[in-house]
Amino acid sequence: MSSPESSDRDVKVVIVVLPESSIMSLASVLDPMRAANRVAGRTLFEWKILSPDGEPVLLTCGVSIAVDGAFSARAQGDCLLVIGGFNLDRHAQKPFIASLQASARHFSVVAGIESGCWLLARCGLVNGRAATAHWEELEDFALAFPDVSVRADRFVTDGKFWTSGGASPTFDMMLHMIRQRFGSAVALDVASIFVYDETHASTDAQPLVSLGRMEALDPDLARAIRLMERTLDRPLPIAALALRAGQSQRKLEMRFARALGISPGSYYLRLRLQTAHRLVSDTHLSIREVALRCGFDSLSSFSRAFKHQYGESPMKLRQGRR
Repeated sequence: MSSPESSDRDVKVVIVVLPESSIMSLASVLDPMRAANRVAGRTLFEWKILSPDGEPVLLTCGVSIAVDGAFSARAQGDCLLVIGGFNLDRHAQKPFIASLQASARHFSVVAGIESGCWLLARCGLVNGRAATAHWEELEDFALAFPDVSVRADRFVTDGKFWTSGGASPTFDMMLHMIRQRFGSAVALDVASIFVYDETHASTDAQPLVSLGRMEALDPDLARAIRLMERTLDRPLPIAALALRAGQSQRKLEMRFARALGISPGSYYLRLRLQTAHRLVSDTHLSIREVALRCGFDSLSSFSRAFKHQYGESPMKLRQGRR
C-alpha cells in the first residue's frame, strides 16, 4: 500500500462476500471507505462487490446483498478483501480457492476478514506469516494451519496479507488502511463520523467478552472476567478466582450483582456454556471433548447444564444442524 505522500490516486478495491457472512463485517469494510470519500470531497476508494458465483449473497441476518458479478482468477485492483462466515466448505469449494490463489498476485493488499482468514490459509497465502482469526476460532485455526504464526491480535498485517478477527477489528483495519494511504487526518475524520473514539492498534488483544467502558469504570470486575475467560477449561472456585483477581469474594459478588445483575458463578457458567454452544454448533469435536474444553468432567452434568441453558441437549442441537 502506498504512503500518504502518494495519495493522489484512488484505491481500487474488490470485495468478495461469501454467503452466511456477517452484515456488520461488510459494513465495517464499506462504510469507512464511503466516509473517507465524503470527508475528502473526492473519490479516494472505488469498490465493487463480488460473490463466488455472481448471485446475490444471503447474509446471516437474512438480508440479501446484490453484487456486481462473479469473482474469478482475473480479478485485479489494489486491495482484495475476502469476507467469510459460516459453512466455508459449502460456499468456498476448490474452484473458488484456485481463483483466490491466482488473483492474489494481482493485488498489493489481500485481506481475510472474519472467516476469510481461513480461506487465505487454505490457499497457502499466509504460510510462514502471522495472521489472526476470530477469538472463537483461534485455537482451531492454529491447529489447522501449523505453518501460520497465529496471533490473538485484533488485526494483523504481514506484508501484503492482512487478517482481522471480527467486525470491530475490521473497522480498525480499514482506519489503518485509510491512515496508511491518505494520512492520519482523514482517518481521524472518518472515525469521528462514526463517533468512534476508541480506535485500537492492530496488536491489541481480542477479548472473549467486549467489556467496553467497564474496563475503565470497574477494572476489578473486568480483571475477574478476563480471568474467567482464561480458565474456561479449568474453572476456579469463586473464592480462588476472587483471590487471584485481588479482591474478596464478597466484594466480587457485589460487583457482579451491581454491574451485571448476576452472581460470579452464574456468569462463569454462562461463559463456559456459550463456548460449548459454539463448539457443538460449528465444529466436529466430540461432545465429550467439548465438555472437557469447557470445564466439565462429567458428560452427564454437561448435558444437564447445556439443556437447562438452551432447552435441548448438545447432541440434539448438533443433529438439528446437520
